[in-house]
Amino acid sequence: MGNRLSKIATRTGDNGTTGLGDGSRVSKDSLRVHAMGDVDELNSHLGLLLCEDLPQALREELVSIQHDLFDLGGELCIPGYTLITDEHVARLDALLAKYNADLPPLKDFILPAGSRGAALAHVCRTICRRAERAIVTLGNSETLNANPRQYMNRLSDLMFVLSRVLNRFAGGSDVLWEKDRKREVGA
Repeated sequence: MGNRLSKIATRTGDNGTTGLGDGSRVSKDSLRVHAMGDVDELNSHLGLLLCEDLPQALREELVSIQHDLFDLGGELCIPGYTLITDEHVARLDALLAKYNADLPPLKDFILPAGSRGAALAHVCRTICRRAERAIVTLGNSETLNANPRQYMNRLSDLMFVLSRVLNRFAGGSDVLWEKDRKREVGA
């Protein structure tokens, strides 16, 4: 991996470029930097979710996911480098099975609402989808391993499931979308 930062204000990015882990420099608006930034933003929002009251096992799992996301960002930062493996994706599959097991079947669309924890999980889900799209876009122009894309796809699904879990943990339930809801104008 690249050098560790010993100082933050290097001024090397003042010209609109940033350094990658392999020592190369790219424009700060490159597809790779967009993907790295979206993964970083997701990780920051997971940190915010971790400020909530959560079941201890879930807290530990989310911290592990934060470490995975840091590795995923590292993989994106070093072209041709691999850090996210099939095992990372399989771990998310296992978490999906674990948390889906006790949820009632979903028959309607749900709104990104309910408890604060559930709403934050939905924010993480939407940022994860954006990061996934950025990784797909990058993969359409450069060679990337499939695992980061697969990991993000599973993680967005997991964040949806966790939003449902967190609503129940807070004593609530899913907030259902009401297709035929009457909308009061001017009320």
